[in-house]
Amino acid sequence: MSSTILFALICGVAGVIYAIVTAMWVSKQDAGSQRMQDISNAVKEGAYAFLAREYKTVAIVAVVLFIALFAVLGAWTAIGFLIGTVGSALAGFVGMWVTVRANVRTTQAASKGLQQALTLSFKGGSVTGIMVVGLGIIGLAGYFTLVKSIAGEAAFHALIGLGFGCSLMSVFARIAGGIYTKAADVGADLVGKVESRNT
Repeated sequence: MSSTILFALICGVAGVIYAIVTAMWVSKQDAGSQRMQDISNAVKEGAYAFLAREYKTVAIVAVVLFIALFAVLGAWTAIGFLIGTVGSALAGFVGMWVTVRANVRTTQAASKGLQQALTLSFKGGSVTGIMVVGLGIIGLAGYFTLVKSIAGEAAFHALIGLGFGCSLMSVFARIAGGIYTKAADVGADLVGKVESRNT
């Protein structure tokens, strides 16, 4: 393994660790009043229901594409597609997990000051981005190294499948996920308005 690949893998692992640690930190922050938590829990329930439905749909499409890629481009490309899809789905799950928790906690932090709210929202928002990059680097460098050591030049074709898998998941996330996360943001805004009227 070259030093460049090793460095890339270390950076990828460091990114994933940062994302997990930050997600845990966000979840430990003050979630506000019981009313705020009730609304937040309703948003979480809806988010998980949405994610489960979306992932079931993606799984059906992915199975069909996996079989087609395996038949046309070979096993390595199909496996790369599977790794890309799973990695992207994992990043999406972690992102949703922290987002539905960060919203209400940012609202509560805003009652203490702008700086606290900005810090929490920035860290919560950074989790998805860093997780995507971290898993992407691990998948790219790790899978390329593995396939190259076994199948030589086939590694370059295998990366096509990897990228295709990541893209498939991101297409679904952008179309439907963007709609749902916007709804979650609106829900968090409503929490703040409700609390301001009660105080």
